[in-house]
Amino acid sequence: MKNLNNRQQLFKLAAAAGFLVLAGCSGKDKAKEPAFKINQNPFPSTYQPIPSHSVLITNATILDGIGGLFKDSAVLLQNGKIVAIGNDLSLPDSGVIVNAKGKWVTPGIIDVHSHLGVYPAPGGTAHSDGNEATNPVTAEVWAEHSIWPQDAGFQRALSGGITVMQILPGSANLVGGRGVTVKNLPGTTVQDMKFPDAPYGMKMACGENPKRVYGKKGGPSTRMGNVAGYRQAWADAQDYQRTWDKYYVDHELGKKDAKVPKRDLKLETLSLALKGDILVHMHCYRADDMGTMLDVMKEFNYKIAAFHHAVESYKIADQLAQAGVCSAMWADWWGFKFEAYDGIQENIPMVHAAKACAIVHSDSDLGIQRLNQEAAKAWANGRRAGIDISQAEAWQWLSANPAKSLGIFEQTGSLEKGKNADVVIWSADPFSTYAQAEHVYLDGALIYDRHDPASWPVSDFELGQPGEGDSK
Repeated sequence: MKNLNNRQQLFKLAAAAGFLVLAGCSGKDKAKEPAFKINQNPFPSTYQPIPSHSVLITNATILDGIGGLFKDSAVLLQNGKIVAIGNDLSLPDSGVIVNAKGKWVTPGIIDVHSHLGVYPAPGGTAHSDGNEATNPVTAEVWAEHSIWPQDAGFQRALSGGITVMQILPGSANLVGGRGVTVKNLPGTTVQDMKFPDAPYGMKMACGENPKRVYGKKGGPSTRMGNVAGYRQAWADAQDYQRTWDKYYVDHELGKKDAKVPKRDLKLETLSLALKGDILVHMHCYRADDMGTMLDVMKEFNYKIAAFHHAVESYKIADQLAQAGVCSAMWADWWGFKFEAYDGIQENIPMVHAAKACAIVHSDSDLGIQRLNQEAAKAWANGRRAGIDISQAEAWQWLSANPAKSLGIFEQTGSLEKGKNADVVIWSADPFSTYAQAEHVYLDGALIYDRHDPASWPVSDFELGQPGEGDSK
């Protein structure tokens, strides 16, 4: 009996780790057939890097994305990866040497909050697919099933040095559904763009939006109603997870009544978020709302990867640092609704100075084209307020910190040996209004060359329909 109890306890621990537990088979007992397995990746990435040559970028000022600055230096890209940064580098085989004298090199920019594809251009009801505003909790929907890859915004973002982005549902709901991380390479389907093996995100929203949308549709209509809605959703997810844990334990024990629970796609996403397999990204403006959500996070033992917009993060930056929760922020958006009223231009540098994780994001098809300038504004405003942050440190807001919040920092977000060669060559200091992204590399392949308009990617929709300001 002691051995059985030990075995049962071990299996409970294994079952608690996830749905992917497989029981062994023995005899003819039906209960000992393999346990039912849920496919957690039913829509896998089909992304394929463009074939690339070795590239040696020389004589550049390099920001490595993790606080380092190298003057008159070089970076070597080979086989889609960063090979080295240094002064005495040479091409190990045939390839391309790019003389970047007077230019700057950085990691590609990562935007953690974009709605490209789900609210594409041209705008219209037919293409407005970002908010499933039919229920306060719609964790079952996935943004990737709304993305229109022909959105010209992807190409516009590419011209601003954006190599990776998270596409999120909108903020109408308490839980809006799953987001997806994509590489900014044109594809026929969204699966061609999906960042391989990147964790899914889950969009949540607090404050004004859910109560405004649902106040006359059965609620919630107040902030306390919002919080009750989150707590009930998490409690339901915990109960759902317990039914699966019990099934796996019963199955392992050979119980004949071990019945596969009915799948619930909403609770499945929520339970994966509870376990940390899906990363929670939460639209939240006010400091008190963020503090409340930190309490709910502790109550249900999940992790918020980042608060988005977060215009009052400066008020609780110490708590965010202690909790290890990032803030994805605008440089200077404020005042367009009550919960944005206390936004300040020093928000981002103040969060950084408190040793919390600061991120610059767009939430805009226009802002995403010049996120380097948004970071520059925040950096300059901090310096005017006496917060002395170097440009090398500040670039973390655009690459390393976003990558960390998306769970992809081991692959990208900095110019370190072995990481994906996602690189931008800028015409000048990227904190200058006049700097332009001249060359953009994704996995070592040149996917944007400002000096070669004929090579620019153009969506099918744009063919014969030049946009305002474009060459005819």
